[in-house]
Amino acid sequence: VQLQASGGGLVQAGGSLRLSCTASGRTFSTSCMGWFRQVPGKEREFVAGINWNGTITYYADSVKGQFTVSRDNAENTVYLQMNSLKSEDTAVYFCAVHMYGSDYYRAENYPYWGQGTLVTVSS
Repeated sequence: VQLQASGGGLVQAGGSLRLSCTASGRTFSTSCMGWFRQVPGKEREFVAGINWNGTITYYADSVKGQFTVSRDNAENTVYLQMNSLKSEDTAVYFCAVHMYGSDYYRAENYPYWGQGTLVTVSS
């Protein structure tokens, strides 16, 4: 599986961005997915997760009510809608394929990762 994340950029505080992650391979529609973020010097942090058909989602407490994860299996794409962005949301955002049956919140449970897309929120 190959993952390509896009949609990052520079946005003012209070603004919105939508990240996309497009996957290659036949297994996307049966794969659970996750979004993580990382800032220099810190560990990769769980942001959101979504099950294979989009009926179950998971969020870090820090982004609940602010971010929304969704997916379009026909397009092999998972999205992260980010609203009311704050300076502390600045990070490189990664999408990843989740290992079925494991804890969504742990990075080690994601065997495949995209290259990351940088989100910078200016205050």
